[in-house]
Amino acid sequence: MSDTTASLRRKIDSAGDLQSVVRTMKALAASSIGQYEQSVLALSDYYRVVELGLCVCLREMEQGAMRPEQKGRAAQNAIGAIVFGSDQGLVGQFNEVIADYAIKTLATLSGNLQVWAVGERVHARLADANLPLTGLFAVPNSVKAITPLVGQILVESETLPSPSDTFRTNQVEATELHLFYNRPTADAIYEPVSQRLLPLDENWQRKLSELPWPTGNLPEVIGGGTATLRALISEYLFVSLFRACAESLASENASRLAAMERADKNIDELLENFHATFHRLRQSGIDEELFDVISGYEALAKGKK
Repeated sequence: MSDTTASLRRKIDSAGDLQSVVRTMKALAASSIGQYEQSVLALSDYYRVVELGLCVCLREMEQGAMRPEQKGRAAQNAIGAIVFGSDQGLVGQFNEVIADYAIKTLATLSGNLQVWAVGERVHARLADANLPLTGLFAVPNSVKAITPLVGQILVESETLPSPSDTFRTNQVEATELHLFYNRPTADAIYEPVSQRLLPLDENWQRKLSELPWPTGNLPEVIGGGTATLRALISEYLFVSLFRACAESLASENASRLAAMERADKNIDELLENFHATFHRLRQSGIDEELFDVISGYEALAKGKK
């Protein structure tokens, strides 16, 4: 009986230690969600400014400076895809959801596919699907670490035709760059989404050029319009990648928080069962000892008689 209660006591202590770790991870995940959500909110204002700048430049570009899509056959049909996942576990179905979404979407595209994965776990999932993986990036552990990652992605993606080429060659029709990531939602924890960054085609240009200017004073581009446009396009690509990464990290931590909450609840139930079993066995042991004492007393009393 003593061995059984001792074993239960060890299990209770181990479960209590595990619960402390789980609650610490919950606190870290909740804190991380806040910083990534704040970065996304702050970035939305800057993204709006970049869009308005592109709107002005596109309106003032001379006719023919940015050629529309070429309908002829392109020399190379290059398709790049960047899939944001996680390096660490305890995130539920986070990596499986975005990997499956990317696999199904890319299956509908035809061309020379190149895939970059952000996170070892989503990389393994994509490798199992036999996708042509070109590179692997480590997941940032803070907001400050996102900028270096975006720089690495832009450097690696230079194997595709550059954004400036899309304005002067028929590669505008052939070159595509897609982002796949999980975005936080109000109804659920997150949902998988995709964004096509390239090509910067005629539809993209028309959509931006039709944006309404927020004030009655119409702006004008100072200096070379083409140089300003290319600078704004670079910022557009950077901001899009930064926002995708930040939203993916917010979703990852939200998924981890939900997983830790479930684990905390399960540990509470397990501890409750352990304590109930421990107290029942302890009480049973006490009852047996009392019965032994009573039986011994009665035996001694009969012997004296």
